[in-house]
Amino acid sequence: MEATGDKSHDHDHDGFLGPNTELYFAIGSGIFWVTGLILSFISAVPEQLPFVLFVIAFFLGGYFTLIEAVVSTRKGQFKIDFLMLVAAAGAASLGKWEEGALLLFLFSLGHALENYAMNKAKKSIEALSELAPSTALIKRDGQQVEVDIEELVVGDIIIIKPNSKIAADGVVVAGDGFVDQAPITGESMPVDKRPVTNPDAEYDLSTLPDENRAFAGTINGANVLEIKVLKIAKDSTLARLVELVKETESQKSPTQQLTDKFEKYFVPFVLVLVIVLMFSFSVTSETFAETFYRSMVVLVAASPCALAISTPSAVLAGVARGAKQGVLIKGGRPLEDLGSLTAVAFDKTGTLTEGRPKLTNIIPHGDVSKEQLIKVAVAVEQLSDHPLARAIVTGGQEFLKTDFVKGASDIEALMARGIKANFEGKTVHIGNRRLFLELTGQEAPNVLTEQMISLETQGHTVMIVHMDGQYLGLISVMDVARKEAANTLSRLKEIGIRRMIMLTGDNQRVADAVAATIGITDPMGGLLPEDKVTAIEKLKAEEGKVAMVGDGVNDAPAMAKSTVGIAMGAAGSDVALETADIALMADKLENLPFAIGLSRKSKAIIQQNLWLSLGIVAILIPSAIIGWASIGIAVVIHEGSTILVVGNALRLLSYKSK
Repeated sequence: MEATGDKSHDHDHDGFLGPNTELYFAIGSGIFWVTGLILSFISAVPEQLPFVLFVIAFFLGGYFTLIEAVVSTRKGQFKIDFLMLVAAAGAASLGKWEEGALLLFLFSLGHALENYAMNKAKKSIEALSELAPSTALIKRDGQQVEVDIEELVVGDIIIIKPNSKIAADGVVVAGDGFVDQAPITGESMPVDKRPVTNPDAEYDLSTLPDENRAFAGTINGANVLEIKVLKIAKDSTLARLVELVKETESQKSPTQQLTDKFEKYFVPFVLVLVIVLMFSFSVTSETFAETFYRSMVVLVAASPCALAISTPSAVLAGVARGAKQGVLIKGGRPLEDLGSLTAVAFDKTGTLTEGRPKLTNIIPHGDVSKEQLIKVAVAVEQLSDHPLARAIVTGGQEFLKTDFVKGASDIEALMARGIKANFEGKTVHIGNRRLFLELTGQEAPNVLTEQMISLETQGHTVMIVHMDGQYLGLISVMDVARKEAANTLSRLKEIGIRRMIMLTGDNQRVADAVAATIGITDPMGGLLPEDKVTAIEKLKAEEGKVAMVGDGVNDAPAMAKSTVGIAMGAAGSDVALETADIALMADKLENLPFAIGLSRKSKAIIQQNLWLSLGIVAILIPSAIIGWASIGIAVVIHEGSTILVVGNALRLLSYKSK
C-alpha cells in the first residue's frame, strides 16, 4: 500500500474478471477463510477440509500481494507487500495457515478497497479528459463535414449544435446564446456568448472577452454557434488542464516527502528488529517457534500501510475537489502551503478591479443638464480610439439609451492635455486643467476645480468639457473595483488573512482610494514589475509566507517569487497555467476563499491521518513485542486503520466552503 505516485502500483490488476479482479480475489479469500473457520469447529468434519480451505484462502489473498512484492524486490526495494508476504509465509511455516490466510485476506481486501477509493478520486479528475467530444462538425468548401478533433486545424469553423459539447478552443464568429462553462471554469451560471464583429481578424484566446471565446469541453445552450478554431486539440485549455493535473500526482507535498524519508529508514529498521527478535529464543525460555511467531506479528504490526497512503490520498482528493470548482492546484506543496498563509498580495488591474475604465461621474456646470453634457462628450469621444474615450462612449450610451450620437467632426488630439473637435458647428475641448489654463489664460471656475481635486483624490481620472467659451461640466472615469472584491476580502479577513496587500503601477493616491473602498490593508502604488518582485521578497521576510494573486502574464516574476502564485482567469492563458501554483480557471475572485479553505481542510485531514497511522504503529509494535497481539489482532487493527485513513481523505471530495 505505497503512495499513489509509486510506480509499483501503476498497473490496475485488470485480470480475467475485469478491473476489480483483485477485489474478487480478496472476497473469495475471505469466503474460503470464514468457511474453513466454521468447519474447524465441527467435530464431524475431517481436519483436512478446513486446512484445504485455509490454503485456498491463503493463495487467493496472496496472489496480488506476491505480484507487488516481485515487482518491488526486482527494483531492489523491500516494501510493505514484501513484509506482509514474509509474515504470512512465516505463519504458514509454523503450521498456522488460518492466521497467515487471515493476514493475506485482510491485506488484499484493504489493498483492493484502497485502490477502489483512490481510483474514485482519480476518476473525478480524469473525467476532465472525457469532456471534449471525439468529433467535430466543420464547414469546409461550403459543406458540413464531421472530422475527428485531432484533424482540426487553426482557422477551421466548427458548428456547435444546441445542447452539445464544444470541440475546440476558439472565437465565436456566428450565433449567440449561452454556454455552460462549469466543466472548465467551475462557474455555476451559464455565460452569454456573442460573435465578434470581424471574424477574419487575428485573435488571441487569452485576451478575448469571455463573451466571444469558447473552450473545448464546455456545453452549448439552446442556439447554434459557429466557432473559429484558435487552438488545435492537444493545445486546448482542456488538454493543458488534463496534462497539468496528471503532473500534480507526481509532485509530492512537504508532508509526503517527510513520510517518504521516514519510511526509507523505518522499513530496514523493522527488518533488523524482526531478525533480532527471531534469535531472542536463545536468551529466553521460549521455543524458536514461539519467538518466530512473535517476530512475524511484529512484522505485521510495524508495516506502515496507513502512513504510506495517508498523505497522497488526501492530496489527490483535495486536487480533485478543487478541479471540480474550477480551481487547479498543482500538487501537494501549494495545497498544503496555501492554508498556512496569513498574507496575500494582489495585483490591482484586472484582479481587484475590472481591468478597464468605466464612466463614473457626469457633473454638469451651471444651467447645463446631464443629458446635454454627456451628449457632447459622447459625440466627440466616438471619434477617438483612446481607452478612456471608449469608457466615456460606452457609459454615455447607456445613460442616453442610444447607440450613436451624431454631430461631431474634425477631432484633434492635444498631447497630454485632451482633445479638440467640432460639434454642430461649435468648438469643443475635453481635457485637463492645464488645457484650459492655456486656452483661457486663467484657472477653471473654483467649483469645478474643487470637484476635480476631490474626485482625483478618490482615484478618478477627471476631464473638463468646454464648448464655445462655456464650461459644460466634468466627466470622470475609473478602473472600478470588481463587485465581488470587497466581499471576498472581507471573507479572507474572517478566515484569518491578516494582511491584504495591493501592488499596482498606479500612483499611490489611486492605490489608497481603491484600497479604502474594498478593504485592502497595505496599498503599494507606483510599482514597476521588478518593484513588485522586491515587494514580495520584503513581504516574505516579514510574514514568512505570502501568496501573489495576478493574471499570470505581467505578474509572472512576482508570482514565481511568492510562496504560492495564484493566477486569475487562467482559462485560455498558457502563461497563467504554466506560471501559477494554483490557477482560478474562471475570472472569479470569490473562488480564493474556497481555495484557502480547501487547503486548510486538506492539511487538517493529512495531520489527522498521520497521527492515526503513527499512533497505531506506536501501539501495535510494543504490544506485539511483549506478546499481547496475535497476527489476527495486528492485521485487523492494521488494515482497519488503512481503510479509515483513505475514507477520511475522501471526505475532501465533498468539501464545501463556509
